[in-house]
Amino acid sequence: MEAARGRSKEIVLIDVGSLASPQDVLRDAGLSMPQSYCIFNIPTILFRHNENSFLPNCFSIGPVHRGKNHLVATEKIKMKYLKACVSRVITSRHGTMSQESKEVEEQKVLSDLINSVKSIEKQASACYAGYDFAAELGDEFVRTMLLDGVFIIELFHKDSEKVKEHGDPIFSMSCMLQYLYHDLILLENQIPWLVLELLFEKTSLLNEPKSLIELSLLFFANTFTSHPPPVQTSRFKYQDIKHILDLLRLSLVLPFQEIKNKLTTGWQPIRSVTRLKEAGVKFKKGTADSVLDIKFNNGCLEIPSLLIQETTEPIFQNLIAYEQCFGHCQPIFTCYAKLLDNLIDTNNDMEILCKNEIIDNWLSLEDSTQFFNNLYNDTYIKEFYYLGLSDKLDSHCRRWWPRWRAAYVHNYFTKPWAIAAQIYAVIMFFLTVWQTYIKKDTPVQH
Repeated sequence: MEAARGRSKEIVLIDVGSLASPQDVLRDAGLSMPQSYCIFNIPTILFRHNENSFLPNCFSIGPVHRGKNHLVATEKIKMKYLKACVSRVITSRHGTMSQESKEVEEQKVLSDLINSVKSIEKQASACYAGYDFAAELGDEFVRTMLLDGVFIIELFHKDSEKVKEHGDPIFSMSCMLQYLYHDLILLENQIPWLVLELLFEKTSLLNEPKSLIELSLLFFANTFTSHPPPVQTSRFKYQDIKHILDLLRLSLVLPFQEIKNKLTTGWQPIRSVTRLKEAGVKFKKGTADSVLDIKFNNGCLEIPSLLIQETTEPIFQNLIAYEQCFGHCQPIFTCYAKLLDNLIDTNNDMEILCKNEIIDNWLSLEDSTQFFNNLYNDTYIKEFYYLGLSDKLDSHCRRWWPRWRAAYVHNYFTKPWAIAAQIYAVIMFFLTVWQTYIKKDTPVQH
């Protein structure tokens, strides 16, 4: 297997079909996409637009990018976290122990963890499209699942603690934490959730205060918004979570109200923010639990606040790629990306949304606008989940009264001299009417 973006013969089939999605190509070829596949190589047609959005900076998670030269150095951090996790488990179970007893117990805990991962080795390997890592790597695959899985769990535990360990290589260096936010959301850089779940269960303390889902979402709390809603783990009760990226997608999709409505096929382009404003549409920051929940009522478009930062482009691109590749995944987030691509066309569109506190922009105006303009390139959706919204907006924009009123306000009430002129005109109008009324009621003298 090639160390970089190594692709087996099977994965070439997926790349050939990148114009649509891998499962469509395999289906057309008379083959089938195994239902277990949930971690994919990025189709070349998406990868070429911005490689940095799909490749890890410092940490390889899982076997796909394992062994790359620039990712080897951080393996020492993973080992440090594995030792910390084992030590935490032993202390919680046995309290203070002699060094000799502790070493014996460490071997027991590690053996238990290794055997646990081995018991699901084939299931985990079956999650990677186009590979059989269990056969190709053998014990090294088990080691990778163990080391990376425990590293993620321990990372989430440490993040949830109010007081961080002094000298921790990740939390003492802000850049390392930012690299992790980027690397953990990449589609190619995932490990199956079933591995994380098993290791979390094996390393949990007595009376564990938070679940794995809660710890994960708290770590990524500020990925989409500066003011995240409280975590509601009950929403995920019957969900078959595939990996961390899938969990983040579900955290947006599950509260999204539009998927509960009847879906109709069709597509209705949406005007840009500037054109909607010219048609009399007002903009307001929404209060929904999901950034996807965009509503239009009584001439007002309510859009939940979206945070634009360094990790925004990678998370958007990888979520879109995931929906394009995974055959059992509704393209809901891709529809959201398409909607934003329509709304944000120029810097002026972005400025309007920022002034209304809908976009919390940490990048330059030009960079954030350019990002949205390139967001939907070479992607495809069969169902548009905002069709009802786009129809409402289109009907509103076709009415003459909102357009006339918006144009009038824009032309005559945006500058001080124009406002003064309007006030003067109104006063003169009433004086003229009053004078006419007085003359009419004054008796004519002969």
